Amino acid sequence: MREASGEVGAAGCGRGARERLSSRLGFIFLSAGCAIGLGNVWRFPYVAGKYGGGCFVLLYIVSLLLLGLPILVMEFAAGRAARRSIAKMHSALVPDRRAWRVHGACGFVANLVLMMFYTVVTGWMVIYFFRMAAGRFAGLGSQEIGAAFGAMLGDPHAMYAATAAVVASAAAVCAIGLQKGVERVSKALMACLLSLIFVLAVRSLMLPGAGRGVAFYLVSDFAAVREIGFARVAVEAMNQSFFSLSLGIGSMAIFGSYLDRSRALLGEAANVAFLDTGVAVAAGLIIIPACFAFGIEPGQGPGLVFVTLPNVFNSMPLGRLWGSLFFLFMSFAALTTVLAVFENVVACAMDYTGLGRRRACLACGAALAALSLPCVLGFNVWSSFEPLGAGTCVLDLEDFVVSNWLLPLGGIAFALFCSHRFGWGWSRFVAESDEGEGIRLPRSAAVRVYCGYVLPALVFVVFAAGLWERFSK
Repeated sequence: MREASGEVGAAGCGRGARERLSSRLGFIFLSAGCAIGLGNVWRFPYVAGKYGGGCFVLLYIVSLLLLGLPILVMEFAAGRAARRSIAKMHSALVPDRRAWRVHGACGFVANLVLMMFYTVVTGWMVIYFFRMAAGRFAGLGSQEIGAAFGAMLGDPHAMYAATAAVVASAAAVCAIGLQKGVERVSKALMACLLSLIFVLAVRSLMLPGAGRGVAFYLVSDFAAVREIGFARVAVEAMNQSFFSLSLGIGSMAIFGSYLDRSRALLGEAANVAFLDTGVAVAAGLIIIPACFAFGIEPGQGPGLVFVTLPNVFNSMPLGRLWGSLFFLFMSFAALTTVLAVFENVVACAMDYTGLGRRRACLACGAALAALSLPCVLGFNVWSSFEPLGAGTCVLDLEDFVVSNWLLPLGGIAFALFCSHRFGWGWSRFVAESDEGEGIRLPRSAAVRVYCGYVLPALVFVVFAAGLWERFSK
């Protein structure tokens, strides 16, 4: 079976040599950079705060091992065997089963839609970094900071300028090349990101009263869990663990396609998941102790980052410095994801059209600069358009389509594709995953049954819960 898998991989390279990453560290940092984004450093802390702290964190880690890790291995394996992006991955692996190509097309669309709003939010982080560094929030109260955030959303010119700069930066880096551009810049961004996490977490833990925040965050409060409902907390933890790795749309498969066969994939996936989880937990150690130190509710929602935390920094000694470092950290976290997903979009475009890298980067950059406009305008010019009910906007619709539909359904598709004979098949998947040195997948029938039947069912629970959460209100 390993020989068959190798033949498939070689066939996938028939139209020319596949670009490769220069190092194992580059692969881990690129993959982790894709996973480490605003879902970790923005959403995770306030969701943990909302759902009771320590017990949620524990359930999140368990869910990551049971739910996220297997599908991450599947994405890496399918990408490495095919040597293609998700756009042409199925054509390379199962050329006689054309129905699977729908998954590839949906994956490409999902990456485009993700970039349509993610670049806009990344622009917010960049704007806030420069405003914090310039002292624009100094002396402002909470209401004035809230008004400043509202004014930013109401200014389409400033938002679009920041968004266009983010898109242009990603296009320029990807156009330089995989090793000299994407890999080199991702390593630098990740090194800065990890350094900033350490510095900010130490500072937050030194605040008076921070210990109560640490206890809330890391010590399980089972009484609070019973009040919320264990099932609801567990489903939310599953939801967070799945989405934090950006699974189901080929964002990880593309990096598998750049990987050689010297290492087995379970260990590599575990390294990426460990780094992703470490950043998520560390982000909570930055935000939640600071909230407790200043008497702020840590489960209040996304406004925590843009309205509440600037007010916290105003109350700190050297708050302008710490606030600037925090939003620089947020910008780096967002930019690593933008760069990784843009590379996936470019790879899909190259596979579909046969364009060279530079032309594909130019075309994708121009397309995304235009496609990001609806999200920008949804906060101001098109604010009357409320697609999912009162108070919603274009960003909510785009996020809902990706997070609640395309990611979970794509995850189910990967599980079925790699586990059953009507797809790529379990034997070929395991042979590809186990190629090379390192930790190998267990060969037991129980693991096969879990991956082929239980895992898709669990992801379907996440999918159904997301729809119920949205439409039951």
